[in-house]
Amino acid sequence: MNITRRDLLKTASVAATGSLMFPFVSGKAWANGQQRDSSTVVLIRDQRLFAGDRPDPDVCRRMLDEALCRLTGKETPDRAWKSIVTADDTVGVKTNEWNKLPTPSVLEDILKEKVLATGVKEENLSIRDRGVLNDPVFRRATALINIRPMRTHAWSGVGTLIKNYIMFSPKPSSYHGDSCASLATLFDLPEVKGKTRLHILVMFTPQFHHTAPTLFSEEFTWRYNGLLLGFDPVAVDATGLKIIESKRKDHFDEHRPLNPPAKHILLADTQYRLGNADPSKIRLIKLGWDEASYV
Repeated sequence: MNITRRDLLKTASVAATGSLMFPFVSGKAWANGQQRDSSTVVLIRDQRLFAGDRPDPDVCRRMLDEALCRLTGKETPDRAWKSIVTADDTVGVKTNEWNKLPTPSVLEDILKEKVLATGVKEENLSIRDRGVLNDPVFRRATALINIRPMRTHAWSGVGTLIKNYIMFSPKPSSYHGDSCASLATLFDLPEVKGKTRLHILVMFTPQFHHTAPTLFSEEFTWRYNGLLLGFDPVAVDATGLKIIESKRKDHFDEHRPLNPPAKHILLADTQYRLGNADPSKIRLIKLGWDEASYV
């Protein structure tokens, strides 16, 4: 398969001004795990996100609520959250704990608050990364929320929502071959299949470059102050990839391809039919601060 840079960089950007401008994914579409004719991705950014060095919890909460309302087509945050999680669910929030750029704890706290507000019992909620296969809540989960930060990655080009489910495999290293090309098959694992209700790609301070497999430097992060939400992990990841690639070109004043290429995103569409990476099938709704959005 010939995977071109043009294929990997494409996304679609649509500015929405009305909450019902586009047809939204219906209530249970998140549960099917099948490729659909089109996918909606919501990008929300806020210039006031950081209060000093830390994200402001109130701004984070508002961003999540507003983006989810737009994604679901619901008029209120309460209805939006209850459209993806019900009181009868057992919920696993699959986070990411890489200590250099983990899922922000403020977002984990807000997700806990929002899930419990739907009526889910606290004993039926777990938030973790490693150890999900041995976690009693994840083992009986009926619903998953997938959340992680975006960053470049030495094995897969970028660390993405698709890759975030690698801990559901009893042997994660088995997915590392060929630039992690087969990551989309993680969504067929019994612990995952048909369970994911929401994907959240954290773009607060994404990492757009690295010089060694585990090297982290603030020089290669920036305050993008954003979140990407969607029901299709491929469409969300493809949008995040476009932002990373555009930032790299802006920073280096030239095109520097990712090494290795993030081909698992395109293959998740063209080979595994998990979702849409094709820009003509992605409706990107942009909310909030738009300066240097790169999409």
